Amino acid sequence: MSEALLAHATRSIELGSKSFATAARLFDPSTRRSAVLLYAWCRHCDDVVDGQQHGFGQGGGDRGDGARRLQALVDATRRAYAGEAMADPAFAALQAVAAAHTIPERFPLAHLDGFAMDVRGARYRTLDDTLAYCYRVAGVVGLMMAMVMGARDEATLDRACDLGLAFQLTNIARDLVEDAAIGRCYLPGEWLDELGVSREAVADPRHREALAVFAARLVDAAEPYYASARGGLAALPLRSAWAIATARGVYRQIGVKVKARGARAWDARVATTRADKLRLLAVAAGTALASRAGSRDARPATLWQRPRG
Repeated sequence: MSEALLAHATRSIELGSKSFATAARLFDPSTRRSAVLLYAWCRHCDDVVDGQQHGFGQGGGDRGDGARRLQALVDATRRAYAGEAMADPAFAALQAVAAAHTIPERFPLAHLDGFAMDVRGARYRTLDDTLAYCYRVAGVVGLMMAMVMGARDEATLDRACDLGLAFQLTNIARDLVEDAAIGRCYLPGEWLDELGVSREAVADPRHREALAVFAARLVDAAEPYYASARGGLAALPLRSAWAIATARGVYRQIGVKVKARGARAWDARVATTRADKLRLLAVAAGTALASRAGSRDARPATLWQRPRG
């Protein structure tokens, strides 16, 4: 792996996600390299589909011809797995990390399936429908990250997927208005019907009180998945467990803030402060150490189950 490729990937994570960049610094050097390479590919694909840069500018992004852009990403992913030399650094990054950790091709392709749902304007009737979307755009990323950390058993991969689901439910709650402004709504139609809010009117300021209800439900729905993810820390190396516990704490805190702000949650983008991150780093260290002792509880059977195979 070239230093230029690693530098590209590192810059991508530093610009695209300060929360994950903070957590990634806790990995051992080898794991950190692979994690940032994988992140660079994920970030690139998201940016291409939404016509943005490093996750910013979505509102003014060019999403025209999304199906063609998405097919180009699928084709490039397949070529990377076929061993073709990749000029694009994002796909060179995917190729390197997939080869190093034997990540099945079906996982990155499932991630691209999530973007396909956005491109075709998929609608979600139930919370399970929303979770199926969350699996593709975030749960499967959790699976791949767990493989980077050495996880292979299905139970640990389930917990990693659960963390991705929790992250995405939190993201949806935080970004309800921003997403609605570009015509996207991940809320279950059943919830919208219950409070008499049309999918097209989610961004209307008149519906902020209803959105506060929806956001609280999403944050609450994420909680059992955050709890399940904590149960998977014991299977990870200690430094990886600390990194993941930190990311878990930071993202969970975003959800806590969204819920606490109620109808004012979308007046300004909710984020964690430097003080929050420092506190959560310390808490996560204790969580990671505590995971070394005691037995791991079984994953609750009531949680949404990822596809097998």
